[in-house]
Amino acid sequence: MFASTVLGLEALVVFFATLVAFGLRVAPPGVVWTAGAVLAVALVLMAGSVRRPGGYLAGSVGQAFLVAAALVVPLMAVIAVIFVVLWVLALVLGGRVDAERAAWDAEHVAPADAPGGPAPAR
Repeated sequence: MFASTVLGLEALVVFFATLVAFGLRVAPPGVVWTAGAVLAVALVLMAGSVRRPGGYLAGSVGQAFLVAAALVVPLMAVIAVIFVVLWVLALVLGGRVDAERAAWDAEHVAPADAPGGPAPAR
């Protein structure tokens, strides 16, 4: 969930960076808007795919594109570093939280065929 949130926030940042790139006239407007829209939509799609196989790899590729955006708008380097750190934390801590949640569920949730019936929903 944390990884998905990071990618979603990155999509918003890319949109605002696109506005900056457009205002600074770093490239023709069509190129700026197309590149910004493609990257923002790709990040939203990646956010939805982190639960599928290859989703984390796709998100990591998205980080590389965010870092590459710093070649066009140099101040994006600062933002890219922040989001890369958040992405790594999401991968490390998110995996840990998922493992702890699975262990807790295994210890505390009654199976559906137990005499008391299925476990209550959370």
